[in-house]
Amino acid sequence: MSFKTADLLDDNESKLRDESVRVVTPMFHPYGGQSTFSGEIVTLKVFEDNSLVRAALAEDGEGKVLVIDGGGSLRCALVGDQLAILAHQKRWEGIVVYGCIRDSHDIGEIKIGVRALATHPLKSIKKGVGERDLPVSFGGVTFRPGDWIYVDDDGLVVSDQPLT
Repeated sequence: MSFKTADLLDDNESKLRDESVRVVTPMFHPYGGQSTFSGEIVTLKVFEDNSLVRAALAEDGEGKVLVIDGGGSLRCALVGDQLAILAHQKRWEGIVVYGCIRDSHDIGEIKIGVRALATHPLKSIKKGVGERDLPVSFGGVTFRPGDWIYVDDDGLVVSDQPLT
């Protein structure tokens, strides 16, 4: 699907008023080799532990975007090049990390959408702690499993339903 978030918002202006379409506060930087991506949201809530990230990305991700609430931590990375490669192999459309990634140069060579707050060279711990498939909130928006996300160079838009 080809889209521009600005056009999606123009075409769905009434849905902004009832908040079935929401715009994420600009805070994310692009890192992946795919600048525009969209899909059905799968959520994770973790803190400085990427065990559940690996488990989720090992599943078939066709048509989906993994939204990771990492608590906004800037103390370690939750996604690196090996997880981005895995996500690409498993056909994920993209990954949004409310936290950090690492191996940014290599991730930029992989055809997957990646947005994150920043980069950090330190890997995360692995204790298997976190939650999956629950509403998570950051950037002024609540992301619910089954919602849809649209990402391009202008920003991130979340919707209760697929947008056209």
